[in-house]
Amino acid sequence: MPIEQSQGKVVLKHPKGASAEILLYGATVLSWKAASATDVMPKERLFVSGKAALDGSKPVRGGIPVVFPCFGAPSHPDHSKLPQHGFARSETWSFSDVVLDNEAGVSVRLTLLPNDSIQARFGKPFELAYVVTLSEHQLSTDLHVKNPGTPGSATLEFQALFHNYIRATANDVLVTPLQGVTYYDKTEATDELKAQPKTETRSGVDVKTFTDSVYENAGGKYQVAWPGGGVQVKTRNLKDVVIWNPQAEAGSKIGDMEGGGWEKYVCVEPGYVRGFVVLAGGETWVGQQVLTVTDGSLGAIAPGL
Repeated sequence: MPIEQSQGKVVLKHPKGASAEILLYGATVLSWKAASATDVMPKERLFVSGKAALDGSKPVRGGIPVVFPCFGAPSHPDHSKLPQHGFARSETWSFSDVVLDNEAGVSVRLTLLPNDSIQARFGKPFELAYVVTLSEHQLSTDLHVKNPGTPGSATLEFQALFHNYIRATANDVLVTPLQGVTYYDKTEATDELKAQPKTETRSGVDVKTFTDSVYENAGGKYQVAWPGGGVQVKTRNLKDVVIWNPQAEAGSKIGDMEGGGWEKYVCVEPGYVRGFVVLAGGETWVGQQVLTVTDGSLGAIAPGL
């Protein structure tokens, strides 16, 4: 069966061997295994800490958590009661339906609606749908945000981001093309310095030191490469991208990070996090990313799904 449900998880399987595993808690993609043109054996493309909680007690450290409706500490009045990164990654989503099931790929839709826990902290009406699509060499995630109000009713203002933990040798990774893009360095010592825009001068961005940079209007298409491997990240309606790796300086202070875990991944996180999406009543916004394996000589494989 290309789709299996058990123990709070949904597993997608492609006939060519690729697979993806989604935890209903947080709608977090825990695993994405796919082959490359140079290695037909599917390999794990995401990192999940060996100390990550998978029982719904806290957000998962790794995989692809969904960030909504705020990124980082809340900065919008509507979000003042919310924790860092909002509530989407710490609520249990519902399995809705199968969107696609054929030789090209398999796709499912999960949904999240306001419940008592959310309404106690966030009073705005919303409807979320999350579509995860698996093909032979690609994984696509689409977040649909609807303001269910009528035209002329209150707006829904939010941020959204896919917090990708891409499995890679962190000290060898380069992320391109970000040269010339404005960014904000969240590793700076003061709030004043964190708010000061910088311009990226490097042709390839590395994470050999503690890195937490928010790139604004970054272009929407990124290559994450390391010797013998790579993943392309292509996006729609996600104008910004965050590059993060704590290295030992900050990683050793993270309680659910396995020892040395920071050496095994780079976070390349497309999102809308500088400013807010403003959604009028009755409107829907869709943010999409397509992850494509680019190992060895593969390069860009096929058109996005």
